[in-house]
Order: sequence, then structure tokens, then C-alpha cells
Amino acid sequence: MAMTDTLPGLPNPETRPEFYAGVPLKRGFAWIVDLALIAVLTVVVVPFTAFIGLLVLPLLFLLVGFLYRWVTISLGSATLGMRVAAIELRDREGDRFDSQTAFMHTLGYSVSFAIFPLQMVSIALMLMSERGQGLTDHVLGTCAVNRIV
Repeated sequence: MAMTDTLPGLPNPETRPEFYAGVPLKRGFAWIVDLALIAVLTVVVVPFTAFIGLLVLPLLFLLVGFLYRWVTISLGSATLGMRVAAIELRDREGDRFDSQTAFMHTLGYSVSFAIFPLQMVSIALMLMSERGQGLTDHVLGTCAVNRIV
């Protein structure tokens, strides 16, 4: 049975499966790379807070992570971890993210990450949906695809 495509700007997973092959696993790998980079950036930022950042380290980590994701996604439609994993984010039209879409995606990711059940729903959706979309992707009509050159 043919899928009714509600996101016509994105590659159809039935006719172009190469865009989605292995993306959930690559997203997991990218997440680990990004987490490590955010941890390093947080350590670098702490001295610039006169070490007061140590008192609110989890909050500082979340702030650095939010800014890291927003800036890197705005600049290239992918975090550095996603670039290493050869995936990128696309909007419902198939275009790379602009700054506003990157902000909304980062905000959705941050909310999902902060509320554990939402994070579990997001992971389940990535593993079960045809395009490997997480919760934020479903809400925004976005997805991660393999960077095909």
C-alpha cells in the first residue's frame, strides 16, 4: 500500500530509502559526540563565570548545550556530531534549517530531553517511524536525512 506523503518536500521513504537508512543509529552516535563537545565547552566556559558556574553546573550545561545546538544547526542544518555522522536536518519543504527553525527544533529537543517520558516517546518514534523522526520532528514536520553527495 502506498504511503500518503504529508511532507512532499522531503524524500519519500518508499521511493528514496537511502535518505533514511541507518539515520536513527547515526542520530544516537551524533548525540554522544555532541554531548562530549558540550561537556568540553561547559568546562571552558566555567572560568569565564569566575567559577560561579560550578554552583549551577547542570543549568550551565543546559544553557551551553542549547546555544551549541541552536548555533550549529543554524549554520549548517546539523550539529557537529551530525556532520561527523553524515546526517543533516531538513524542514517540511526539504530545505536546510534557518535560524528560526533551528531555534524551534532546539527548544523542542530541550523540552523533550528535560521531561524523561517525552524523551522516551521521541526515541520510540525515531525507531518506528518511516522517516526516523523524533517527537520534535513530528511536531515541526522536519526530519534528519543522510547527507547524500
